[in-house]
Amino acid sequence: MSRLQPLLDTGPLVALLDKNDEKHEEAKELFGQVPAPLLTCESVISEACFLLQKVGPLGPREIILQGIRGLYEIPLSLTGQWPRMNDLFRKYGDQEISLADASLIVLAECYEQPHILTFDSDFEVYRWGKNRKFTIIQKPF
Repeated sequence: MSRLQPLLDTGPLVALLDKNDEKHEEAKELFGQVPAPLLTCESVISEACFLLQKVGPLGPREIILQGIRGLYEIPLSLTGQWPRMNDLFRKYGDQEISLADASLIVLAECYEQPHILTFDSDFEVYRWGKNRKFTIIQKPF
C-alpha cells in the first residue's frame, strides 16, 4: 500500500460522534491527524450503530452519513476469510476477541496495514501476519 490508510475501530468512531463521550475531544484530534478514508469492517459499523442508538435515535444515521462523506471504506468481505477468522478466535479465545477485532486483524493482513485508530488496549496484544505488532495511532502522530 503506497499511502497511509489506517484501520478504524469502534471506539474512536463512537467518541467522534457522541459529544458526551469522555474521549470525544481526543477522537476529534485523532481524526484530524489521519487521511480519509480509513479502512474498517461491517462489524465495526454494526457495533458503532448499536452503541450510538443508545445515545439517540439519529445515532446510527450519523454512522451511515460518515460513510457517505467518505470517512471510511469497507473494502473486505469475510466471505473467504472464515478459516482465518476461526484461527483468530482459537488463538485469542482466552481474551474473548470480538468479531470486529478479528475482522480488523484480517483487514490488516489483507492490506498490510499496521496503523489503527483504537482505544482498545487489546490491539497491543493482537498480532497480524505471522507476529507483527499493530501501530496504535495516538497523539501526536
